[in-house]
Amino acid sequence: PWTAAHQKLLTAFAGGTLPDVTMLSNGWIAEFATVGAIRPAPPVGDDAFPGVTAATEAGGRAWAVPWTVDTAVQYFRRDLLAAAGYGAPPERLDDWRGMLRAVKRRARGGYAVLMQLNWPDHLIGMAAQSGEPLLRDRQSRGAFDRPAFRETLRFYKSLFDEGLAPRVTSIEAGDPVGELARGFVALYPSGAWTRADLRRRTAELPLERWGAAPMPGWDGPGVSVVAGASLAVTRGARSPARAEQLIAYLSDPAVQVRFFHIAGVLPSRPSAWRDPVLAGDPTAAVFAGQLARAGGMPTAPEWPRITTEVQLLAERCVRGLLTVEQATRKMDRVADALLEKRRWLLDRGRTA
Repeated sequence: PWTAAHQKLLTAFAGGTLPDVTMLSNGWIAEFATVGAIRPAPPVGDDAFPGVTAATEAGGRAWAVPWTVDTAVQYFRRDLLAAAGYGAPPERLDDWRGMLRAVKRRARGGYAVLMQLNWPDHLIGMAAQSGEPLLRDRQSRGAFDRPAFRETLRFYKSLFDEGLAPRVTSIEAGDPVGELARGFVALYPSGAWTRADLRRRTAELPLERWGAAPMPGWDGPGVSVVAGASLAVTRGARSPARAEQLIAYLSDPAVQVRFFHIAGVLPSRPSAWRDPVLAGDPTAAVFAGQLARAGGMPTAPEWPRITTEVQLLAERCVRGLLTVEQATRKMDRVADALLEKRRWLLDRGRTA
């Protein structure tokens, strides 16, 4: 399972049993490069989304080749938005919240948007809209207790305080497509896997009743937090040349299009998006536009753990156990503690 893959791969590295080629979440690449588990990536040319390529870099060089990409868009019920007077979600966050209020007024016990409280993607995606870094001092300290992030957390909290989003985790709302289908919510920000699920479950929610739209930003369509997976050649590869050939094959635009048709995963090569089926799919077009506005996220190996801890504190804030100011101060303290070893390495010139 993907949730266990990170630990299994690190264990395989420690035991010298990694395969020649491995697939890594983009959030893990810096960590695997830092511990010496992977080789620098072979060149891929210019056929790549800039924001996706940046996610594979650490210390000024690329360590993996983008293979699949993903980012959040917002899936919405066309009929529920139309009943509230909207043809599609607005592009500015303040207007977007106004739409949620209009939807909520007609919800009859339901809510406007689903944002699971144990998933950091929603909050971090909103925070990306400010353009301010979330880590400072060469990614060695937290930058959460600053005006931009405090304002983001205050906005995020308001969605729950006003009853626009339910205070639930993915345990309590484990089937987002089902919640959309029964009208419990009208919007759900999520990635490409939800698109695939929606297209499979047309008996519950026909294709014509839902749509996808870009994420909102403070001044227009929002920047995206790029996720996805990349392919890397491991440091102990028995045949590095053949490993690079395999990566070149899997990265070929035509092969990526085949994987899209088989499994619904989104290609990392912009040229692959010229495929007639992809180009003619309105939902895929939303993803393409969102990926073109990719924003940078921290590349410090500790970042995935930091986001988990930040979301735990954000949930406590949403539930009224912490004020916004208390939460952001604690976020910085937690981030600083997790980054202590990074500061030690930076001071000695042993990491970038």
